[in-house]
Formats: sequence, structure tokens, C-alpha cells
Amino acid sequence: MSDSVLMQLLAVLADGKYHSGQELGERLSISRAAVWKQLNKLPELGVTLEKSRGQGYCLPGGLEVLDESSIRRAAPTWGAPLIIEQVIPSTNALLLAGAAEFKSGTVCLAERQSGGRGRRGRVWQSPFGSNLYLSMLWQYEDGASVLEGLSLAVGVCIAEALEGLGFSGIALKWPNDLLADGRKLAGVLLEMTGDPSGLCQVVVGVGINLQMPAAVAKDIDQPWVDLATLAREQRLPRVSRNELAGRLIARLAQMLQEFNREGFSSWRSRWQDRAAYIGQQVDLQTVSRVQSGRFVGVEASGALMLETDAGVKSFYGGEVSLRLSS
Repeated sequence: MSDSVLMQLLAVLADGKYHSGQELGERLSISRAAVWKQLNKLPELGVTLEKSRGQGYCLPGGLEVLDESSIRRAAPTWGAPLIIEQVIPSTNALLLAGAAEFKSGTVCLAERQSGGRGRRGRVWQSPFGSNLYLSMLWQYEDGASVLEGLSLAVGVCIAEALEGLGFSGIALKWPNDLLADGRKLAGVLLEMTGDPSGLCQVVVGVGINLQMPAAVAKDIDQPWVDLATLAREQRLPRVSRNELAGRLIARLAQMLQEFNREGFSSWRSRWQDRAAYIGQQVDLQTVSRVQSGRFVGVEASGALMLETDAGVKSFYGGEVSLRLSS
């Protein structure tokens, strides 16, 4: 039986209500045994299924599947191709593989990533239908040099999209993370292909925690938060995954177009206004050493500036990690 049956099953259960095995079988035109077989696949996707004797099965809290028309309504100024996948290794990897053919501005979204990645090769937990896994491809003609500070500008776009939905207290942690009260909420991963000194394609990958299932959350090795929790804490309505995707796509497309002309300088103050740890003592872990100092901001290039006993030093992204001094 094809995975399309599993997707049809999820579409029925998406309302968060209980459905009996008999009802599911009738709606999908399959046997009760086949329904049971499909239901047993859900934990493998990271989907939480509740069973109740006499009521049937439900997805607690429901599930908002990705929907192109809803996303495009939230991004009326963006008209590039949109790819929506069910389960793929990585949205970034898909766009990188076809970078030479895809139109600039193409977006890939997935319900689940089987090989989601963060910076420094870390695993990005990517359960089905729970979070936002989004990548956008953009073409630049002047090579990698024009991309200094781009990941920081992407962070500003995410923060502004969330603020537009009413969220407050979103902090940007240099160079690629978004925090809420010290808990990781989102991350950015940039990858490039093509000519580093000429025509190149950049893939901007964004992962945002929306509603992390408890079964997956136990494997996360750092403080984290999702938008469902944050919305409850800040007494905000539930976030629509499709609306957030559309709002973010529109902001990213506008920023990436402007970035080619203006670079990071026009985004610098907006980043620093939201910077985590600014003015505080921090430790910067590089490949070979730990540099301590007071975090005083970022340069127009996006480089981090630390005030040390030897003066102000600048550090660029890569294999580095920033944390508060203990």
C-alpha cells in the first residue's frame, strides 16, 4: 500500500477529533486491518497518536498540513515556485541538488526531514507536521563576498515575522540561532553552491519549533521552546504553520533581493536591537581555543566583536559557539 494512503489517513485525523477504526476504513476504502497497519506507522514519523476504547484514534491537538494556497495567501508579493514534500532527507539538500535549474526564490517545505541538519553537523529534530522546515534558494552574481552577515539578516526576518504575529522577547544569538528566554526556538543554516567568486546559488534553511512532540523532545540536548508553549506563556492565539510560512517567505524574498544591493549594513541595527548576551561577558569556543570577553556588537560584515584585555577583537562565523561566561 502506498504512502498516499498514510497521508490520506493523516488528513482525516488532522482535525484532532476521535475517529473509529471502522470510520477510518470506510473513508479510506481499506480494511480495518489495513487501517491498523497504517496507524502503526505514525510513531515512526514522530506523530503522537492517542487511542481510546470506544472512541477510536486521534492526534491530540490536531495537525495542520502544509497547504500551498494558504501559504501563497500569506505571501501575496512572492510568486516563485513552491515545492511541498512529505518526507525527505533535507529541504536544503533538495534545493542544492537542483540549484542550477531552480528559479531564484524557489522554496521547499517538508512535513518531515529524515536527515535535518543544523550548524556544525548537529541533528535538527524534524518530526512530521510539528514544526516548520523551510528552505529558499537565491541566486547571486558576485560570489560569496556579498553574503557576509546574511545569516544574521535571516535571523532578523524570522524575528520580525514572529513579532508580526504578536510574539515578544525574541533574541538573536550570534550567528544563527533565535532564543526565547534563553531557550532555542529556531535556527538558520546557509549553504552555497556554484562559483565562490561569480555566479552562485545560496540556500537559506530555516527551522522553527512550532509544536514539538514529547516523544521527540526528550532527545533534544539543550534548552528549547516551541511556539505553542510560547503562545500559551504570552497569551497569544495558536500559530498557523501555513500563515507563518507565508509571512516568512515574503520577508525572506524581499530581504534577499535588497541584500544584493545593500549588504548587512542596513540590517545591523535591527540585529543588534535583538542581540542575545550583548554587553555581557561571554565565551567564544573556536576549533582551537576559548576566547572570553564582553560582547559589544557586530561589525557591518556581521563579524562578532569581543572586548578583551588586548582590545576589541573580531570573529567570523564557522566552527564557533557562543555562550555566557559561567
